[in-house]
Amino acid sequence: MDRQLLTNGRLATLDAPEGFGLIETGAVALDSGRIAWVGPDDALPQAFAAWPRRDLGGALVTPAPIDCHTHLVFGGDRAREFEMRLQGASYAEIARAGGGILSTVAATRAASEDALFAQALPRLAALIAEGVTTVEIKSGYGLDVETELRMLRVARRLGRERPVRVRTSFLGAHACPPEYRARPDAYLDEVCRPVLRAARAEGLVDAVDGFCEGIAFSPAQIARVFDTAQELGLPVKLHAEQLSHQGGTALAARYGALSADHVEYAHEEDARALAAAGSVAVLLPGAFYTLRETQVPPVSEFRDAGVAMALATDCNPGSSPMTSILLAMNMGCTLFGLTPDEALRGVTVNAARALGLEDCGRIAPGLRADLAVWDAGQPAELAWRIGFNPLRERLFAGTPC
Repeated sequence: MDRQLLTNGRLATLDAPEGFGLIETGAVALDSGRIAWVGPDDALPQAFAAWPRRDLGGALVTPAPIDCHTHLVFGGDRAREFEMRLQGASYAEIARAGGGILSTVAATRAASEDALFAQALPRLAALIAEGVTTVEIKSGYGLDVETELRMLRVARRLGRERPVRVRTSFLGAHACPPEYRARPDAYLDEVCRPVLRAARAEGLVDAVDGFCEGIAFSPAQIARVFDTAQELGLPVKLHAEQLSHQGGTALAARYGALSADHVEYAHEEDARALAAAGSVAVLLPGAFYTLRETQVPPVSEFRDAGVAMALATDCNPGSSPMTSILLAMNMGCTLFGLTPDEALRGVTVNAARALGLEDCGRIAPGLRADLAVWDAGQPAELAWRIGFNPLRERLFAGTPC
């Protein structure tokens, strides 16, 4: 249906600097996958009056959720590490013992493209079932030429074969693979940066990410990867200040990053740097919860500095085996102290910003008609419930699916 009019909806447009931007009884005119008009039912322009219409019966309508940080494509599982953490092992101890990221690297390298695709589908389906229409997917579990490119091809394939928009991030600087143990600079020069160039040439990458941490790469090493990204005209983002303060957030800000993610150990000056750079702080409560961390992100400092805060699942096999954007919203409120409107903005407006997207995340004329219709009375319900999915309908570029 190219043209349609959705009426009698409670619209949380988020088309304002703060708050839900609520229209109590509103209408949205959709034309060829875009929003043509939005406003109160009783203010509908005559030009739209004859369009085919659907009465939503007072249902809540929001921009469709966006999951702006996932590691959705990977092989194997790490359930055993979950047991180890319960027995007292830390994330860093597991990594040093050969577990963590490197155990997933081995399983991912051994998996074919079809196998990786098949394993990723249920994870993606779970996100779609909660209304997600845009998802970011990272590489980073290959750490060699063949597997990194294979992961990115699988991510692109997911976007072609399912009704979802996929944005890819190259995360070659995720860990140092076993064959380059104690030679991280050689890995960056001989594998990571050359693969980035190959991925760019093949049209497989939308942004470049890295893991700046004591168990991964230093700010100086990440800067070399970011220099290559700039050379190729690609935006950057960064896993920063997750387990300790390494200076990654300041580095991300210096490069004008789309986002700095995790940021539990960020400081007040980091918040000011992100605000000045226009970078988003992506909060990942699933990893905080799974790792049983105690250092919360500096949410108050981000608020005071005017830093946009996004939320995401961080779906991955080790530190956040979570495929619920609604649970991420609830955790953002209960664990990090976000308000319900900050949580909703975190998976819509600010999640779009974290991916460099300007055509989604709000209900406003000219934007994509990526919408979620919920059996809910008010927007705060989306962050309030636990383990309950009130989605009635998901519209992907105006098409229910």
